[in-house]
Amino acid sequence: MLQYIHWNVSPEIFNIGPLAIRWYGLLFATAFITGYYIFKYFFKKEGYQVELLDQLTVYVALGIIVGARLGHVLFYDPSYYFANPLKIIAVWEGGLASHGAAIGLLISLYLWVRKHKTNILWLLDRIAVVVALGGMFVRLGNLMNSEIYGIQTSLPWGFIFVREGETVPKHPTQIYEALSYFMIFLLLFTAYRKNWWFESKGLVFGIFLILLFGARFMIEFIKNPQEEFETSLPLLMGQILSLPFIIAGIIIVIWVLSKKPSSKK
Repeated sequence: MLQYIHWNVSPEIFNIGPLAIRWYGLLFATAFITGYYIFKYFFKKEGYQVELLDQLTVYVALGIIVGARLGHVLFYDPSYYFANPLKIIAVWEGGLASHGAAIGLLISLYLWVRKHKTNILWLLDRIAVVVALGGMFVRLGNLMNSEIYGIQTSLPWGFIFVREGETVPKHPTQIYEALSYFMIFLLLFTAYRKNWWFESKGLVFGIFLILLFGARFMIEFIKNPQEEFETSLPLLMGQILSLPFIIAGIIIVIWVLSKKPSSKK
């Protein structure tokens, strides 16, 4: 049996003077690169111009980064950032919110679809596959930063986050989420390969919302609050922000199943 894991990994891979290459940045970039090639596979398989993918990637990258940063600013510490507005753009200091990233992504996809007259549900179904895998890489980046971990545990795979000054084992919730997201990715990618569910536009996206944010909601029960104000809330902020996405997923699934499936793009 494991006797706990003393986690003392440096968040930096290496540095050259003031320039530091960090694990989080590498894994964040890996999420975009793998997503690009998976979407390239979708485009080629379904007869879409691959040239459009470069522009879509720019829209997605901007939507996720801006949304994640503004989400952290507005959801977790608005008083600090409104008092120090220049800190809003200091992304290198940390502070990205996945729920903000989801909102930013949806806005960027809407803008891209409006420009190219593409079916939004067709796009969302395929983005869901990519985002599930990307979420895994981001959570592994959080692990390398020794951040967003859980409460104390007596389980043998508990992590003692040495760099954060911890002396007792905590739930490695970053790994729990990463594994959950990877399993969701495998399910959705298998569904695509076997042509399950994708004929009913929006169904995969609805399932994705329920599964991913449902997993996030459940794991939050054993996660430490990210900000002090969360201790006074009935649920953690991550759970409160997950609920609208779960409800939206349920509504989308019910709406799609009540309609006749269509195979048109």
